[in-house]
Amino acid sequence: MLKVRNPSEASPAETEIAGFSIAEQRTSQTNGSGDLRIEPIDGVSWRAARAVTHSHGHLVEAYRHDWGITDQPVVQVNVTTTFSGRIRAWGLHLHTVDRLFVSSGAVRIVCFDPRRSSPTFGRINEFFFGDRTQGLVVIPSGVYHGWKNVGDTEAVIVSMPSQLYDHEGPDRFELPWDAPSTREVIPYDW
Repeated sequence: MLKVRNPSEASPAETEIAGFSIAEQRTSQTNGSGDLRIEPIDGVSWRAARAVTHSHGHLVEAYRHDWGITDQPVVQVNVTTTFSGRIRAWGLHLHTVDRLFVSSGAVRIVCFDPRRSSPTFGRINEFFFGDRTQGLVVIPSGVYHGWKNVGDTEAVIVSMPSQLYDHEGPDRFELPWDAPSTREVIPYDW
């Protein structure tokens, strides 16, 4: 939460620093235990991955049913790449639960809850994953989501949807991230 300072209550040290009266105090993205400070959108869950290093390289578990992060089946696995600086947003599924695992690169995954009956209606969640901080985000149906490659190299995202892709009638709806009409619905600046 942003704390607004009253200029009349400023300390002598604060008044000596140009621009300090309009500076915003930073809030840590993690707590003392290293856990992300995030209030997830209703139905959104996430899990950081841990690489196991051995003499041949690294192994990372992208998804395990026994994590209990979702009870929806994995029926298809897709691997998608995104070029540096590119944005892929906003996608929405009405019936499919999406699971996105960032395998490589540096990616900001963003979710927006447009469900009027949801207790988290209007909430935005941001997740940062990359080569050193791989992770999985589970996105329920009805939640807009997308990502931006914020790194210098191509990013690789593994998608594990709960339903097979229907080529004749995809459960995929999109709002163009850069359209002014989209900004009226999703108040997010990539």
